[in-house]
Formats: sequence, structure tokens, C-alpha cells
Amino acid sequence: MSIVKIRAALETALNNITPAISTSFENVKFVPVSGTAYQQVHILFATPNNSEFGARHKELGFMQVKLMYPTSVGTASVAARAELIRSTFARGSTFTNSGVNVIISRTPEVKPGKIEADRYEVPVIIEFYANMN
Repeated sequence: MSIVKIRAALETALNNITPAISTSFENVKFVPVSGTAYQQVHILFATPNNSEFGARHKELGFMQVKLMYPTSVGTASVAARAELIRSTFARGSTFTNSGVNVIISRTPEVKPGKIEADRYEVPVIIEFYANMN
């Protein structure tokens, strides 16, 4: 259940960012509206850290938010959104769901942009961990 709670904590925090934009979540039907921005979310879990015997472990991973903006309008609006995500998920921030605390372990990384079909795509990588009992 820990990965379900971690996912919920991170997705809720992302959804609470204002101003809101449409979000494409994993395995959920989504049809982008032409000419508008949206974000695409993927949460990737790494091998858990088992530094001691027993049930205690550390869940590790990252959330990738791909900012998908219309092409040919410059980079200012996508950069502003990346900064907003970066400030929301600042290093050391904690997001909680059902007793599970998800901690942001590093300042989010803003990757280089590229053109993908009719969108300018900028990935933002948010590394996290959660100590599980």
C-alpha cells in the first residue's frame, strides 16, 4: 500500500498548484486540447533501500512532470510553470497521505526542452523518498 499512498501524496500536491492546468495521469484517458498547455505525470519507483533486516525500508523514486506547451510561443510560460513546480516541491518539503510522509530529497531538476509533435516539452524531475515501517 505504500506506493499507492506515495503516489496520492505527490499527485495531490501537484493538483494543488495554482493556477491549475490540465493533467494527464498514468493510465487515465486524456485528450489534450489543441493550443493549450497541459502536464503529463509519471511516477517511477526505484529499488527500495533495505539498510536493516525487518519490515522497515525506504521507498525511493522520482516523479516526472512533462510540461507540454504549444510550440512557437517562446519559453517564458513553460519556464514560469517549471519554477512554480520547483518551488512547490522544494528540497525538504514533505507531503503526507494516510500517515505516509513523502520527502523531497533534491531540488527538482528542469531538463532541456524539445519539440514533440505540436508541443514544446520540458520535463521536471522531482526526487523523493518515504521511510516505511
